[in-house]
Amino acid sequence: MKGYRISVIRHGLTEANEKGIYIGKTDMPLSAKGAADLAAKMDEFDYPSVHRVYTSPLLRCRETADILFPETEIVPVDDFRELDLGEFDGKSVDELINRADYKAWLRGGKDARPPKGESLEEMTARTYTGLHNVIIDMMESGLTHCALITHAGIISNMLAGFGIPKYTPSQITTEAGGGFDILTTAQMWLNSQCFEILGYCPYERIEDDGPDFE
Repeated sequence: MKGYRISVIRHGLTEANEKGIYIGKTDMPLSAKGAADLAAKMDEFDYPSVHRVYTSPLLRCRETADILFPETEIVPVDDFRELDLGEFDGKSVDELINRADYKAWLRGGKDARPPKGESLEEMTARTYTGLHNVIIDMMESGLTHCALITHAGIISNMLAGFGIPKYTPSQITTEAGGGFDILTTAQMWLNSQCFEILGYCPYERIEDDGPDFE
């Protein structure tokens, strides 16, 4: 049975990430450090060769795709955009810590919503739609290995919601430029809406010292 493998990778760092500022739909580019760190990762690790790269439409993800997969077709998918943080977007924890609505959001569950923002439940629903459309596109196009460049919260909640074995979102966090490989089949996805979590991406580089003659 044919499998469909997706390397799900978090975008590189932005200045907001470096300063501890919340950014959701704010469209920030990679920082100089973020771009340099991705280049360094490419020297240290092996990223897969993929048929197509799906990305969040936000600039930091599209720039990450350009760096990691420069020769590969890039297809933005709106459903993989970051959580809409509403009035909290662009603010640091220090700026928000005394706000009652911020404290309520932190205490709330998946249906808690920042003022004028989006809940985790709403984000997970559109993430499912995006992933379903990507898998169907791979099936119809005959693509067996693609990449998805998106955001940390999207990745952890998507893997916790639809991945096996089961993890909580806090157990499957990702660093910039890192992520996980997932694998599904037509039967797994269409019947059970699930995928297998295979392991980390990118991959440890295995040094080949050539043949060992004795």
